[in-house]
Amino acid sequence: MKSRSLMKKLSFYYPSSLREKWDRGGLMVSRLPVEIKKILLCLDFDDEIYDFAVKNKPDLIITHHPFLFGSKMHVLNGDPVKKDLYERLEKNNMPVCSYHTNFDNAFPCGMNDELAERLELENIRPLETASMARGGTLKAPMEVHDFAKYAKEKLDVSYCLLINEGKPVVSKVAIIGGGGSREYLNALDEGYDIYISGDCPHHTRRDIVLRHFNYLDMPHEIEKAFMSRMKKTLLEIDSSLEIITIDHERLPEVI
Repeated sequence: MKSRSLMKKLSFYYPSSLREKWDRGGLMVSRLPVEIKKILLCLDFDDEIYDFAVKNKPDLIITHHPFLFGSKMHVLNGDPVKKDLYERLEKNNMPVCSYHTNFDNAFPCGMNDELAERLELENIRPLETASMARGGTLKAPMEVHDFAKYAKEKLDVSYCLLINEGKPVVSKVAIIGGGGSREYLNALDEGYDIYISGDCPHHTRRDIVLRHFNYLDMPHEIEKAFMSRMKKTLLEIDSSLEIITIDHERLPEVI
């Protein structure tokens, strides 16, 4: 497929207008080839999978988290490891393109739609006051601890952290993958029984406790759902594309 055509069609699903003002995205390294036949998908591109990429020779690497988070000059001047990787990618003509918050915000084909579907929520929709979040209803109400175990299994992680200060039984669920903990107030105000996100700092946890709400802190790595959702989108665009995915990120040990 012509790269220009592919990028145009991806921008229909994940337009740059959905990207948060502070975010970075798009083509980050090297130049796009004329034709794209093979694509590598990963949550983050880093040194751990450089050799894998060289061996598999994709025409394009697509990540969720931006390869360069900030201006190129600022990142490369301050991070010699990233600079070395950047230069190797340039030398080997390996383009990296990132879809971050425009992927998170996209409806109904984005990150939080995928996560909500994995939880098998019904009537999935964006929250009225937090468009990145998705809300929906469980098929049947669940005791909050049972739901936490259920969510851990469905989102394929080995642990989660539950703040059990709200309703003992949950039915309405809201979620933002990654680090969206501060949007819990939107979920609370819109009548959800529990809110799921990650990277929750101490003072936000205290606020949740004092507001008598349920919060489930999930590892940022649940966003590995990016690969399956982006693969689905790419194959809708062109079913002949060869899509390689790699999930190389390991959760920390729970001691």
